[in-house]
Amino acid sequence: MKNGKIGVTTENIFPVIKKFLYSDHEIFLRELISNAVDATQKIKTLSSKGEFKGELGDLKVEVAVDPDQRLLFIKDHGIGMTAEEVDRYINQIAFSGAEEFMAKYQDQAIIGHFGLGFYSSFMVSDRVEIFTRSWQEGAKTVHWSCTGNPEFEMEELTDDSRERGTTIVLHLSEEMKEYAQSEKVEALLKKYCRFLPVAIVFGKVKEWKDGKYVDTERDNVINNIEPLWTKMPSDITEAQYKEFYSELYPMSDEPLFSIHLNIDYPFHLTGILYFPKISNNFDIRKDRIQLYCNQVYVTDQVEGIVPEYLTLLHGVIDSPDIPLNVSRSYLQSDPNVKKISSYITRKVADRLHELFTTLRADYEQKWDDLKVFIQYGILTDEKFAEKAADLMLWKSVDGKYFTPKEFTELVKENQTDKNKDLVLLYVDDVVAKYSFIEAAKAKGYEVLEMNGQLDSHYIHWYEQKNEHTRFVRVDSDVIEKLIRKEEQLKMTLTSAQQELLSPVFESQMPQDEKINYHISFEAMSADDAPVVITQNEFMRRMKEMAATSGGGMSQFYGQMPDNFTIAVNGNHPIVINILGEVEKSYGDKLKSITKKIDAATQEEARFEEVIKGKKEEELTAEEKTMREELSQKVVTLRDERDERLKEIGTENKLVKQIIDLALLSNGLLKGKNLTDFIQRSISLIEK
Repeated sequence: MKNGKIGVTTENIFPVIKKFLYSDHEIFLRELISNAVDATQKIKTLSSKGEFKGELGDLKVEVAVDPDQRLLFIKDHGIGMTAEEVDRYINQIAFSGAEEFMAKYQDQAIIGHFGLGFYSSFMVSDRVEIFTRSWQEGAKTVHWSCTGNPEFEMEELTDDSRERGTTIVLHLSEEMKEYAQSEKVEALLKKYCRFLPVAIVFGKVKEWKDGKYVDTERDNVINNIEPLWTKMPSDITEAQYKEFYSELYPMSDEPLFSIHLNIDYPFHLTGILYFPKISNNFDIRKDRIQLYCNQVYVTDQVEGIVPEYLTLLHGVIDSPDIPLNVSRSYLQSDPNVKKISSYITRKVADRLHELFTTLRADYEQKWDDLKVFIQYGILTDEKFAEKAADLMLWKSVDGKYFTPKEFTELVKENQTDKNKDLVLLYVDDVVAKYSFIEAAKAKGYEVLEMNGQLDSHYIHWYEQKNEHTRFVRVDSDVIEKLIRKEEQLKMTLTSAQQELLSPVFESQMPQDEKINYHISFEAMSADDAPVVITQNEFMRRMKEMAATSGGGMSQFYGQMPDNFTIAVNGNHPIVINILGEVEKSYGDKLKSITKKIDAATQEEARFEEVIKGKKEEELTAEEKTMREELSQKVVTLRDERDERLKEIGTENKLVKQIIDLALLSNGLLKGKNLTDFIQRSISLIEK
């Protein structure tokens, strides 16, 4: 029997380990099983070299629990350790304190570093035992025990019946007793050990018999020891890639396609990445790529290795050359990481280019699912944006696909405005904005369908990169003003008549706390609708971008109400008829008050000419009073006329009807307003 203290000059290594070495309790199981796998791999290597001449036997790693005694067992049949090796690897962690410890190991991976990984067991245990017998001839079984402080006990046992290898016994603490529960342990094994290169066995396979689950004779093997990424791409079928995806993500839709990563120089990396099917209304998830180191699961937080936009992909990356800190949970700064990131970016771009150039029809068929990945890459990675310039597709409302270059060539003749700007029309909802699309088509315009969650950001990016090109949504203005040409329609209504009709239409303005409406009169074709609802392109786009962005200006725009324009067609017969009805309802008093307004306005204008050129401080008190009285007179007369015009407008069902028709076509007529519209429509039909 040997008693002693672990070779460390600090009073207690264990609080240091628990606080600084590991960030997550559950990884202790990964560390212990990784050590068992390393020991198993080493005996296989010794055997292949002829140094070990005995029988290898069954090399599985066995895990077992005893919930009643709060025990957890990890057993391997690897190289084992002699008493001298236990003393060297377990007892002699030589450093003087936490700072030196962290400095010593911060640039190292601990995979295969038995002593360091082993100590994670004390995060969950009151006592840890090691039973180990070396592969070397004549070696005796060594028993080591420690209760979570620097003192340990170690002895060589006379019982030589124990097999070669190592068994770790964890006496779990009361607060960590969940790690003695089968369900918990099996879940952790499947998370961390599902692709280890040595069989990990946890109990027996169960089957349903006589109304309950009972153990069979078959080992419950947790892992796939030869995952697909360890094989050569030339040996893998498309069906196998899809099967492996189902193994990684059960119940998921079939992926769009896969990319096999396989490089040996200047670093070693293997893996398989998948482009998954994602709906347009998805929550961006960046935890679907699993990072492995020699088939040991490390993390699903891979932002440091995989470029930001590719964190949307699914799959596996395995590399022993990615430097990890001692907890294996966070990446460190290293040139290799940048090289790996560049390699993955290039491989993805090459694969996309291959699909585009050789299988364009298939590429177009998958585009609606691919689009979000390409756009995200363009918006977040300048280098990828350069590579993806010819990989981006725009989809027209007719379901045709074009590269940006193809589409701009197609429309530049007809959709260039009087300022020589190319105007690219688009729509977010083909069904809801059908009337706007048809109006654009009637002009010979092509319209793009852009209804993705990143489209507003992409549009903004494209406009920044391409001068004299702008995107305009088809419902952002009346059709005649979407692409302004030299020739312009004239309006039947005069400015004075527009002034009369403004209060009439304002009286029937929709009331909504979240939406601001304002009236404008536009010169449109007499065949167009009498009223059209439009939404300003800039403000709407800023709000859409704010919905998927952070604070600052985005937050400012995001909090602003929606703004819509009720555009009245100044050339439509119904609007002209409404003007006639309003003038008739007002009667002779309309001409009278209008004359008074004109006279007061002229008087105000003449007075302004008199005081023109004078600074404010040079005006006499009488002049200031006169200016105020004249201005107030005009305001009072206008208010009087407008008040009466609003009363007339409120009584005019036709005004309300054509506004509601426009609201209905934009999906803005709801609830009671929709019910009122239906009832009013019936009453108008009955007349």
